Amino acid sequence: MNDDQRDAMAQRAASRGWVFAPTLWGLIEARAAATPGAVLAHEDTGRELTFSGYRDACLRAAAGLATDHGVTAGTSVSWELPTWNESLVLVGALARLGARQNPLIPIYRHREVGFIIEQSGASLLVVPTVYRGFDFEAMANELAADRAGLSVLVVDRDLPDGDPAVLPPAAPAPSSAEDAPVRWLFYTSGTTADPKGAPHTDLTVTASALAMAECLDIRADDVSALVFPFTHIGGIGWLIASLLTGCTLLTTEAFDPTGTPAFLAANGVTLAGSGTPFHMAYLAAQRAKGDGTLFPRVRSYPGGGAPKPPQLHHDLKDEIGGVGIVSGYGLTEAPIVVMATTEDPDRKLADTEGRPTPGVDLIVVALDGTRAGPGVEGEIRLKGAQVIAGYLDPSLDPEAFDADGYFRSGDLGVVDADGYVTITGRLKDVIIRHGENISAKEVEDLLYAHPAVADVAVIGLPDPKTGERACAVVAVADGQSFDFVTMGEYLRARGLRVNAVPEQLELVDVVPRNPAGKILKHTLRERFAPAGPASKAAPSDGGKA
Repeated sequence: MNDDQRDAMAQRAASRGWVFAPTLWGLIEARAAATPGAVLAHEDTGRELTFSGYRDACLRAAAGLATDHGVTAGTSVSWELPTWNESLVLVGALARLGARQNPLIPIYRHREVGFIIEQSGASLLVVPTVYRGFDFEAMANELAADRAGLSVLVVDRDLPDGDPAVLPPAAPAPSSAEDAPVRWLFYTSGTTADPKGAPHTDLTVTASALAMAECLDIRADDVSALVFPFTHIGGIGWLIASLLTGCTLLTTEAFDPTGTPAFLAANGVTLAGSGTPFHMAYLAAQRAKGDGTLFPRVRSYPGGGAPKPPQLHHDLKDEIGGVGIVSGYGLTEAPIVVMATTEDPDRKLADTEGRPTPGVDLIVVALDGTRAGPGVEGEIRLKGAQVIAGYLDPSLDPEAFDADGYFRSGDLGVVDADGYVTITGRLKDVIIRHGENISAKEVEDLLYAHPAVADVAVIGLPDPKTGERACAVVAVADGQSFDFVTMGEYLRARGLRVNAVPEQLELVDVVPRNPAGKILKHTLRERFAPAGPASKAAPSDGGKA
């Protein structure tokens, strides 16, 4: 990021009457001064944090961390906590101290956490005792026993507490954007390889949060659902968006398909985020409710994490209300580089992820290496204020950035003549059958529109004759039936070319997704990979897995 980009961010925030600061701690202080009594976070436990209460809690926790655990400017702290008020406070406390913090999503276990704390040089690991049946304290102590200089802090709703008077002055804002220190280490999910460390500054994360807030037209009286893991980069983005705009966050320790929609409804949610599995749960809750609107104040359904089925947008808008799904696209390395707006036409909201956000330079490179024109599929490549300068492990950079300095997303997409971006899949998620490419997302979107399909993933499986074959993995809606013949007839009737119709159907109770809503296709490939000759139809037991 450069100074021009930083200054443009400040001007954009000011034009909307929002507060702005080039550091997270400066933003916390600015918001507490602007709207001290407004509510930052409301848990489903009933516990609340006002903006001034948040600032004060951060100061006390910062003092406790400094006095009792030796955290100072530049200390590397890894933390793996649920979405609690204390997690938000920990973020602010570490920001006040000028520490480098490394949030870890709660699904990480020994292998990932061990790798990350070693690579990041963490000297403190913060965990709960037990969460969702897993003993985090035992894991942390086992890891610390093998790493000199690593301490463990167990937090179960109680953070260290001290007198803010002992704190040294807060570090001044960097004199230039280029000199902004790395304050964040986010890690991409490692499925077949080690996670990748993506260093961010306060400014790069704020750039993405500001873009999201603008696109969603967030207002001080908005009430937003933060129902996915806070440790995801999107969770930190929502905290910053709240500090920028003064809106309230509704938080829950763990999403519950029944309880969470009821909690959001009872507290007047206006922005019902934040991804496909959550939106599906809201729709199911509305249908179970029958009469009356579940979310009478809803304005939009912020989306992200993974491309949405277009039909889901229409269903939410028609059955609950609001403008429908306003989705964004980004990566851990480049968050919110594309996003729709609340003013976009309905067709664009349903079928695209929006347009590049201010300052983002997005290009599409065809598979032959040439720059793709409008409507031509290729790899999405990016430059922008929110894009990392490089990985923590610099050996990964040559593959991640092209010769012109664009970050290679690994995602396939097209940009239409109006500048709207549609994500069509992953470079590694193209199924190649008899040498012809099949887009998994194209087939998924068609199948999702079938009334019997509650959720769906299309994967490529090895086939000795064709190279790969398409396998549809379907969770069937309650009270419905779905089989191989029905699938084929339906897809052909919708105009899908014959070679793209899946050759295999597997029925499951639930399509597995990670906490951000992305389908775990590697899990499904492992589960359904053939042990012997490939079958051309659904399993003889009806496909129920």
